[in-house]
Amino acid sequence: MYDLRITGGTVFDASQDLAAPADVLVQDGQVAAVGADLPGEARRTLDATGRYVTPGLVDLHTHVYWGVSHYGIVADETCLPRGVTTAVDAGSAGAGTFPGLRRYVIEQQRTRLYAFLHVALAGMFAQEVGESADERLLDVDRAIATVEANRDVIVGVKIRQTDRLVGSLGTRPLRDAIRVAETTDLPVMLHIGNTPVPLEDLLALLRPGDIVTHSFRGAVRDGLLDPDGRVRPGVLEARERGIKFDIGHGSGSFSFDSAERLLAQGFLPDTISSDLHHYSVTGPVYDLANVLSKFLFLGLSLEQVFARATLAPTQAVTLADGLGTLGTGAPADVAIWELRDEAVTFMDCLGHTREAMRQLEPVAVIQGGQVVRSELE
Repeated sequence: MYDLRITGGTVFDASQDLAAPADVLVQDGQVAAVGADLPGEARRTLDATGRYVTPGLVDLHTHVYWGVSHYGIVADETCLPRGVTTAVDAGSAGAGTFPGLRRYVIEQQRTRLYAFLHVALAGMFAQEVGESADERLLDVDRAIATVEANRDVIVGVKIRQTDRLVGSLGTRPLRDAIRVAETTDLPVMLHIGNTPVPLEDLLALLRPGDIVTHSFRGAVRDGLLDPDGRVRPGVLEARERGIKFDIGHGSGSFSFDSAERLLAQGFLPDTISSDLHHYSVTGPVYDLANVLSKFLFLGLSLEQVFARATLAPTQAVTLADGLGTLGTGAPADVAIWELRDEAVTFMDCLGHTREAMRQLEPVAVIQGGQVVRSELE
């Protein structure tokens, strides 16, 4: 007898190129089978008729170092109940503060957590201080040692290349982050916004597989669009070289106008992440489901938005086997969704709004075969 059957829903699993009605069977915390009319009884059944079933979402950009980083939120309160079974902290901690992130957050929260290590020793510790503006806080050797000691949870190196945050050091913090990443064979996640040098100069330093986050922000000076609203040639060249572009909505890094112009030119994000943190959790982000709903409004399909928050993040960074998929033997991380036909006002980070009539809402979340929450019984 199986532990759980999820029946009647339409399953979206990009890893299997699946978008069709199917049941999901769960046994011993793993996906036992996915398919139509599967035989076998189960101890518990969730009826997903008229709903969508996906792997648990993987949010590539969050900040979950509550109590230390001023950005920190509690993942088990803001991620897991909202369909995000796996979240990646995007540089809240550096080598000097990472042990606490690991012991008191990663190892304590039920949400599966990974992290980008900030190249600056203290990470993102205070709003008033540029974490990479003092060269004494840039220690490549300690960052490398921290990665090597925490290979199971550190998936990349983070740098916020904003003029206020790097001060007079210019591109040195990014170059240091790349040194750490090259030595440890990990990607860099580059935060853009008010950059001290032209965006093209930063992109030219990146390597295939590195990630640009906040890529649909609204600025002209250092955004992906030139003053005429066209995608910059250097951006197109970077994508051709294998640079990945992530959303990282946050409280200051998403513009409807930029998104509409980029999408109209066929420039889609590689990954859709929330940048959920203390300043965005009460709006305009709220949760990753809200960000996915915005991209549905912008014209992406269900297949496209779900793929960019399940399979795509696992292709951008190395996570445990089986996350982001409903393949046989994978951890049974599952989210069940309703696409509700109801009026909703979406807001970007500039205060601009769009009126929509559809919104994704998670109605059940399963992690490791255990039902975290369900509205289906």
